[in-house]
Amino acid sequence: SNQGRLAQKISDTIMGSLLTPSELQNLTQKLLARERVQAAIAWILKLALEKIHSDPEQKTARILSDILNDLFSESLPRLIKVLARREDFLEVQLNQIFDQVLLDFQLTETQAKNLADWLLESVLSPDNIRQALIDFLTDRNIQVIDNGFREKSSGTYWVVANLFGLRNSLTRLRSFCLDEKEIANARIQELIFSLQVRDRLKNWLRNLSLQKLPVGTVRQLRKTVREAVRNYIQDKGIDLLQGIGESVQWDEISVILIKRLQASTVVDSSLDLVSEELALVLERYLEADLEKVVAQIIPILAIDQVIIERVNATSPQELEMAIQGIVKNELQAIVNIGGFLGFFVGLLQTVILLVQ
Repeated sequence: SNQGRLAQKISDTIMGSLLTPSELQNLTQKLLARERVQAAIAWILKLALEKIHSDPEQKTARILSDILNDLFSESLPRLIKVLARREDFLEVQLNQIFDQVLLDFQLTETQAKNLADWLLESVLSPDNIRQALIDFLTDRNIQVIDNGFREKSSGTYWVVANLFGLRNSLTRLRSFCLDEKEIANARIQELIFSLQVRDRLKNWLRNLSLQKLPVGTVRQLRKTVREAVRNYIQDKGIDLLQGIGESVQWDEISVILIKRLQASTVVDSSLDLVSEELALVLERYLEADLEKVVAQIIPILAIDQVIIERVNATSPQELEMAIQGIVKNELQAIVNIGGFLGFFVGLLQTVILLVQ
């Protein structure tokens, strides 16, 4: 139809002369000026915070809970699985932990005392030592000890070893530990007290430090620790993270985080800084790819089709009146310009005649 062809011509004229890609790019640059973008981002962030503050159904907490659950149960394990294949996985971090924590670690006086007390009560208790002696003094071990003492002793000890030996003494010691439990435990406790095992163990633990080891041993130990941690993460790290993700109550943690966020004054004070940084990032991106972005947006917006549809949606009478109004205004402007030019030329001629 005539109106359709007219709509097409109007669309082509506007898109070819007014809304060209370069002009749209200039409009986009003006629209996305840093100040406007920063203000828009700040408004969105403030609106999001207001939404969080007025969220009686805790929808935000549920969304955050789902995000954290997916992060620890799915996303993070997959990321660890990929990164763990690299040879330098966590190398710098583990070396730093070893150098700054393990290498300088040393027990305090109280810690050494508590650890020594725990060792003597749980690990090196008289009953455990008695049981260890019973397990160690088997017939075979007694025979080996007795033969070794006979073969390697010399002088007076050789006479004692070959005349008396150690078999009978060790056998009686084992029988004593088996038959007289309470008495044996009491004797062992007396030996521990007499030999000051508690103080000696405490001093040994207090002075225990990796810095006293040779440099080569420390380096090898650091390498061993690094490889052990990396191998553990490669083998069981995924299962560990998934187990943590499944065992943690993310709903409760999300509610706590949201409440802390609502009560935090730092968040409100940092909105301007965050919006400014985001605006800078967007500005740098647009500087590099604005032309490509505009080229992709133009077909999506379909401005020419919008113009055609608007013209076709206008009734012929309204369209005729609009065209007549435009023509009338333009012709009136031409008439005004002609009258002004005629008046100016006549005035100029009059001045010339007067001068002559």
